[in-house]
Amino acid sequence: MSRHAAVATTAYRMRHHVLNMGEAQGQGYVGQALGAADMLAAVYTDQLRYRADDPHWDGRDRFLLSTGHYAIGLYAALAEAGIIDAAELGSYGSDGSRLPMSGMASYTPGMEISGGSLGHGLTVAVGMALGLRYQGSDARVINFLSDGELDEGSTWEAAIGAAHHRLGNLIAMVDINALQADGPTAGVLRTEPVADKWAACGWRVQRVDGNDVDALLGAFDAVDARPVGEPSVILCDTRIGRGVPLLETREKAHFMRIDADEWQICRDQLTAGYQAAERTSV
Repeated sequence: MSRHAAVATTAYRMRHHVLNMGEAQGQGYVGQALGAADMLAAVYTDQLRYRADDPHWDGRDRFLLSTGHYAIGLYAALAEAGIIDAAELGSYGSDGSRLPMSGMASYTPGMEISGGSLGHGLTVAVGMALGLRYQGSDARVINFLSDGELDEGSTWEAAIGAAHHRLGNLIAMVDINALQADGPTAGVLRTEPVADKWAACGWRVQRVDGNDVDALLGAFDAVDARPVGEPSVILCDTRIGRGVPLLETREKAHFMRIDADEWQICRDQLTAGYQAAERTSV
């Protein structure tokens, strides 16, 4: 199986997991997880070094989910990676579950940090990357952020610090879906031209379609070829609800409440779209 096919298939399966988890609660941050599925699939299928049977293996690459509410998407990735059992996904958001709606490192195997207090993830990632370098480890740190987190000053302080310390073992991925809890990102706080801002902080910057598997793989290949000691950021333009037309057009998409009779429609649309893409790629 080609790299593209492996990532695309994993992303499709992850989206199915997300819809099933969302149906169990009738609501959730489904749109973000669908939109970011290709990003997460590229990381876990093609990039991340880990051991499914030993989530705390010292030699692992660290994946930090700064956006804790995207946990539903990460759980799907962890299940596909074999780090958690797919059967456990049905407990998402339930009392006593290891899979709460906002990611908790103390609950879930493979969850490196407790996200959700937005703007802290990159600061933790910088500390981890610096610590790994002091230890002589060749492990990488990949930090997943949202465009809404770029509103936070702590994110930019961390970005400056990463470049100052020449953390070539650090990769940031920013999900630019143009929406946050208070409304369209551009209306809450305009951060464009965002690529120029990262570059001014001293990062190697790429901007790609975050729902294009080949573009994502190409971006990671370019990261491997960058100058030594240069942190890298991949800005990923994504669409909330990607793969499910019914949800892509939802007006209130940050936290979705979906009617009981719509979940199967969502799954049918997802499968139809995946099968159509498969036919055209043959």
